[in-house]
Amino acid sequence: MKDNTHVNIMGTRGVPAAHGGFETFAQQLALYLVDQGFSVTVYCQSDGPADLSGREDYWNGIHRVHFGTRRTGAAGTMEFDLACVRDVMARPGVDLVLGYNTAVFNLLQKLRGRRVYMNMDGIEWKRKKWSAPAKLWLLMNEIIGANLCDTPIADHPEIGRHIAKRTLRSPVVIPYGADEVRHADTGPVRELGLIPGRYFISIARIEPENSILEIIQAHQGAGSGMDLVVLGHFEPDNAYHRQVKAAGRGRVVFAGAIFEDHRVKSLRFHARAYFHGHQVGGTNPSLVEALGAGNAVIAHDNAFNRWTAGEGQLFFDTVQTCRAHIRRLAHDDIALQTAKVAARKRHAADFRWGDVLAQYQTLLLGDARAVQIAAE
Repeated sequence: MKDNTHVNIMGTRGVPAAHGGFETFAQQLALYLVDQGFSVTVYCQSDGPADLSGREDYWNGIHRVHFGTRRTGAAGTMEFDLACVRDVMARPGVDLVLGYNTAVFNLLQKLRGRRVYMNMDGIEWKRKKWSAPAKLWLLMNEIIGANLCDTPIADHPEIGRHIAKRTLRSPVVIPYGADEVRHADTGPVRELGLIPGRYFISIARIEPENSILEIIQAHQGAGSGMDLVVLGHFEPDNAYHRQVKAAGRGRVVFAGAIFEDHRVKSLRFHARAYFHGHQVGGTNPSLVEALGAGNAVIAHDNAFNRWTAGEGQLFFDTVQTCRAHIRRLAHDDIALQTAKVAARKRHAADFRWGDVLAQYQTLLLGDARAVQIAAE
């Protein structure tokens, strides 16, 4: 059961990645570990109740266990997570749980004496979108997760310091990774009627805490002569989404939610600069991917983004500050190039996939001391 060379990855929708940052990470780590001689099981969530008994197959050498659910939304996610916990207790290896939203279920693994590592993700309960009961549930699970797992994993030093206040265990800090992108097809850019290098881009969920409205307002008043591309899913009955759409009349292209990797890479790589308006969270995957693509970055000014983006990028706390940064990067080629060089340097320092995955391998083999400690 404690064979460190078998790893069970839980807490995502599965592989191949098609939904978000945790799925991309799960795919990268699983493929890396298989290449290093590990056996790996990844739990995958199916749509609907077809796989209630746990269908099994293999994908690129990765053992997959599929569970469907009778419910949808948050209730379906909880049903899926509990099914995975029940299943994994009969399997060998150590368990890597990505996210703490249902950490109370993982107590069952500890009662069986299993080794559990948990990536604590961001400070989820602080997000404005959650109701008071949901925030209480998430806070409770954050505390449970930090204390039940053998080693809590933070993807950002600020998250590490936050988690260290919740537990006597020593968190380790392992950031998210991203590919280095040096070339990208211009086809997806031109399909949207855009000119490479003549537009700004935002890639984020359309939520108030991601500063989407403020970014649009800043762009609309900047007079840059360039477009703004906003990637993200809109719902017609969402009041904030309607407000964002109304503010974006003019040189704002609402491209919807795009998940095809080559299209997203193309749009990001050929942008004049990348906006990152996230106000909470740790090492955000989209920001790391922007650094890997050599993007100049205009980010919301907070400790999370300051550490991740690093020196040489531009930070805003008001619409007026954001607008000034847009004007600067639109017209000052030297400032733009300086930011782009700084982005690649920052990516190389901490966010290369090879370095990130090697740290996870070391941790899963039981040597937390060899991984960066949050308190340091």
